[in-house]
Amino acid sequence: MGIFIKNREQISLMRKANHIVAETHAMLERNIRPGVTTGELDRLADEFIRSNDAAPSFLGQPSMVGDRPFPASICVSVNEEVIHGIPGLRRLKEGDIVSIDIGAIYRGFHGDAARTFAVGRVSAEHAKLLDVTRASFFEGIRFAKTNVHLHQISGAIQDHVEGFGFSVVRDFIGHGIGRQMHEAPEIPNFRPKNRGPRLSPGMTLAVEPMVNMGTYEIEILDDDWTVVTKDRKYSAHYENTILITDGEPEILSV
Repeated sequence: MGIFIKNREQISLMRKANHIVAETHAMLERNIRPGVTTGELDRLADEFIRSNDAAPSFLGQPSMVGDRPFPASICVSVNEEVIHGIPGLRRLKEGDIVSIDIGAIYRGFHGDAARTFAVGRVSAEHAKLLDVTRASFFEGIRFAKTNVHLHQISGAIQDHVEGFGFSVVRDFIGHGIGRQMHEAPEIPNFRPKNRGPRLSPGMTLAVEPMVNMGTYEIEILDDDWTVVTKDRKYSAHYENTILITDGEPEILSV
């Protein structure tokens, strides 16, 4: 399947979808504190997304490993949970880190972004994990330019992360995005064997480093969704939807 190049009208709709995602993140950040449950964050996000004439992208998505569709509107992954954490009764506590992945559909087009937040005061090593993960995204998108091959984004993310002694998850990767939440191309956070496609204006990409403090190996829990680090060390996630232009990439989810 080819890469879907968006026209001006489609890009405008994607800007709106991603703006809703960014505003949802900003609202949740104001509500993240010790004692709040992950389910409360999910409820707030669902209400906010729908109040902006959009719908949550993740609700009802099919599992890759089982028959259970995703039962919530956002993914909330705490500490050793890498991605796809199911919100519920768990209460956040001081020193936790919490990764929140949000998707929204607006007039047929998707927005997607993830952030990892500190809950109260966190240790220096966990704060470093958050900083390195966020910075690796920006290192990667320095190469998100017309006529550059995709592998340069992937390699820059890997080099930055491993330079700090952390690891990038191999089993889950970034992706194209548009009418579908997951479109071509696949975007690894590590240097692939081939160069990947050459980037062109109108491509929209969800670049999302997932960074572990220990091994890059992961496991999927019995709920068919929650991905955790195999060694149970902490993990962080940072993602934005970007647009390839004739110049510098545009981050849509801001």
